[in-house]
Amino acid sequence: MPYVNMKVTGGNEAPTVEQKAELIAGVTELLARVLNKNPATTVVVIEEIDMDNYGLGGKTITEVRKAAAAKK
Repeated sequence: MPYVNMKVTGGNEAPTVEQKAELIAGVTELLARVLNKNPATTVVVIEEIDMDNYGLGGKTITEVRKAAAAKK
């Protein structure tokens, strides 16, 4: 029974319901095609993480995105 846990940033960048459904279907199909796993027993979990609770390079994702936007 495959278990896939995807973590994505939430807030205004959170995936839509439709995007989440597409991700779940796509990951399930990929595991069935590549690893011959049964889609009926494949579990996919999508967790939304607040950008202030997600860090990269010692900074929150909020800070990283603000710095990137300022460079444009």
